[in-house]
Amino acid sequence: MTSKRDDRRKAAVEKQIDENLRRVYEQDVTEQIPDRFLALLDQLREQK
Repeated sequence: MTSKRDDRRKAAVEKQIDENLRRVYEQDVTEQIPDRFLALLDQLREQK
């Protein structure tokens, strides 16, 4: 059985993980796709 203290600690860790994931996602959204990836996507589309 977990104590209230353990539950609070777990909740705090989960909150921190959520915040960090949001931060990383926001950074990725604002970055442009590198040209080499766009070229690779074009090559893959041509293979269809």
